[in-house]
Amino acid sequence: MLDAVPPWRRWPGALLRWLLPSCCALCGMRGEDGVCHGCEHAYVAARPRCPVCANPAGALDAALPCGACLAAPPAFDATLAACDYAAPLDGLVLQLKFGAQLALAPWMSRALHREAGRAGLPPPDLLCPVPLGAHRLAGRGYNQALEVARPLARLLGAELAPRLAQRVLETAAQSGVAPGERRRNVRGAFAVADDTLVRGQHVGVVDDVMTSGHTLDELARVLKQAGAVRVTNFVFARTPPHR
Repeated sequence: MLDAVPPWRRWPGALLRWLLPSCCALCGMRGEDGVCHGCEHAYVAARPRCPVCANPAGALDAALPCGACLAAPPAFDATLAACDYAAPLDGLVLQLKFGAQLALAPWMSRALHREAGRAGLPPPDLLCPVPLGAHRLAGRGYNQALEVARPLARLLGAELAPRLAQRVLETAAQSGVAPGERRRNVRGAFAVADDTLVRGQHVGVVDDVMTSGHTLDELARVLKQAGAVRVTNFVFARTPPHR
């Protein structure tokens, strides 16, 4: 069971929303924080998923790993996804990643927290955002995965470890790499800064979107080599297989 956020921790945010009312990023309704309840109900619906890779599954199959995960088990143990990477929510991911719409990150973290509570999985000890390379971080100015991980860590009661993993190779963006080359593209891209921080821990890895899963698989492999006993992915959006 995940602990509720104490009321006193919600007061500063409530005051700020009263002083500076925001609008729903989808329908424009004023006074909403990120996405309004109506749009959230319409587009962020829970659906049966493979518990390992979070690909859509039949209702009767959701308790078991999918055929792909059984045939070639990934290094990570579980994946939580709040929604599919599809219109109109894919636009919000792009706004966060490339448009510096950082106000969307807390809403995404809340959606992930609700999914974590629904799934009933044990919360992680550490929360680690997927790191960006130095060149990409300098160009963007922020890491969107960290922006989601920061409020999510507070909601889950997990320790945020923003520098736990490092990207030691500047790789091409996975979106621009042919599907058959994506695993090779990220091979050796990550390193753990201090194995003693990972050993014996359940590590949660946070990212905005999961497509092929190769990046998360490589990072989980490195975390397991460093001694992590479990790795759970927390991704806001999961790209359906046909994408």
